[in-house]
Amino acid sequence: MIRNERIGRIPVLEVVKEEKQNDQMPMVLFVHGFTSAKENNLHIAYLLARSGFRAVLPDAPFHGERSKGLSEEDLSARFWDIVIKTIEEVNTVKNYFVQKGLASSGQIGLAGTSMGGIVTLGSLTQYDWINTAVSLMGSPNYHGMAGWQIDELRKQGYQLPYSEEEIHTQLEALKAYDLTLKPEKLAGRPLMFWHGEADTIVPHHYAWSFYETLLADPEREGDLAFVSEKHVGHKVTQKGIYALVDWFTSHLGARKEKEALVAEAKHG
Repeated sequence: MIRNERIGRIPVLEVVKEEKQNDQMPMVLFVHGFTSAKENNLHIAYLLARSGFRAVLPDAPFHGERSKGLSEEDLSARFWDIVIKTIEEVNTVKNYFVQKGLASSGQIGLAGTSMGGIVTLGSLTQYDWINTAVSLMGSPNYHGMAGWQIDELRKQGYQLPYSEEEIHTQLEALKAYDLTLKPEKLAGRPLMFWHGEADTIVPHHYAWSFYETLLADPEREGDLAFVSEKHVGHKVTQKGIYALVDWFTSHLGARKEKEALVAEAKHG
C-alpha cells in the first residue's frame, strides 16, 4: 500500500503492507538525492515494505512537491541549507509516526541516496533515536566536502551569492553536523556505506577515509560495513539496493519477516 500524506509542510509517501498499515512495526526513513524526489525511490520502498518495514519517503525542501522552480545552480547555492533543514525535518517525520503508534524507538532506521546519504550521516550527530543507518553515496565530511564544492563551483565560473565572511561562517556552522569531527556520536550504532569508486559528484574517499578511521579504533563497537564498487559512478546499483535491504533486515528486527518470505517462496 502506498499512502501520500502531509506532515505539516512535508509531503511524505508511506509504503507498507496493506494488512499491516495500522500496526506498530520497524520503520525506515529514506531521503532522496539532490534535484530528485521521493517518488524516485519507490522501488527501494517496495523492497523494504516487502521485507517487513514501514518505508517513509519525505520530499526535501525545494524538491518534489515543494519545488519552487529554482535552477540547478540556485539549488546548488542552497545545498547545505537544504541538508540542514532536512535533518531537522526527519525528526519531525519520525515523531509523527511514533506518536501515532506506528513506529517505536528501538526499531527506526535512516537512509538516503547522495544528498540523502549526507543527511543520514549528519543526522547521526544529532539524534540517538536512529538505531541503524545506511548511506548510499553520502559523505560524513561536511566541512571538507563543502569546501571542495565551493572550489568546483568557482572553477565553473559560478558566482556564489555570499561574501567570503558568510562562506566562512557557513563552513564553520557545518562542523556541528560533521560526523568525521564527532565519531563518538555514532555510539556503536550499526552503519553501512555503499559507494561507487568512480563517483565524481560525491567523491568516494570522504566516506572511505572515515570508514578506515572507524575500523582502526580498537574500542569501536557495533556493526560496520562498506560496499564499494569499482568503475561505478554516481548511480546506485542493484547490489547497493539489496545490500541496504539486507542491512536493515539484519539490524531492525525484520529477519523473521524475510525468513517467512523465503519459506513461502520455497513452498510456492
